[in-house]
Amino acid sequence: MNPLKIAAAALGALALVAATAAVDWTHKVTQTPAGAFVLGNPAAKTRLVEYVSYTCPHCAHFTDEASAPLRKYVASGGTAVEIRHAVRDAVDLTATLLARCTGPAHFFAAHDKLFATQETWFEAAGRYIEANRDALEKAKQPQQLQMVAKAAGLGPIVGLTDAQVNACLANTAAEKPVIAMTEEAWQTRKIPGTPYFMINGTGVDATTSWAALEPHLKRN
Repeated sequence: MNPLKIAAAALGALALVAATAAVDWTHKVTQTPAGAFVLGNPAAKTRLVEYVSYTCPHCAHFTDEASAPLRKYVASGGTAVEIRHAVRDAVDLTATLLARCTGPAHFFAAHDKLFATQETWFEAAGRYIEANRDALEKAKQPQQLQMVAKAAGLGPIVGLTDAQVNACLANTAAEKPVIAMTEEAWQTRKIPGTPYFMINGTGVDATTSWAALEPHLKRN
């Protein structure tokens, strides 16, 4: 082969390797056929699935301690994180739908923000529900969720306007993948609680902290 062609091919290969290495996979978000959001390289060797509930304090604690170090695993393309919803109550459903309505590019930011502010908005929602049970019982579900979202201040937290919040929560079709994931979590898989993790399809039991989870990631 012509030496010039060999050199050109070698340079092209080096450029491809450099370009691949330069990819920061923490900016890549895709969706599974079931509707779950995935952060990172869709073809990553390690797929970490996390079942979450936005009203779960253990989930908030895990996200607080794990978000930054976990993104280091994601950045290289070797690990991808898939979020599946295991909804526990109406407030959780409200927060879940709003996080998902921000779209793939903003979902994980909304996810982190909901957990970072969980105590504030969850307590506000609880106070509102306790004081307005009669009005909530008379309202239909979309209106119930809208009332709770406004009282809890969830729109500004995830970056949605009042109009966007109302449109999101009125879209009953948006509930279908969330309900399906929830049923898969609690009824089919029978997870013991949230957060619950799987690595490459295998459950990681008795693990709710980053310190307990990271050794499993290192082995994959």
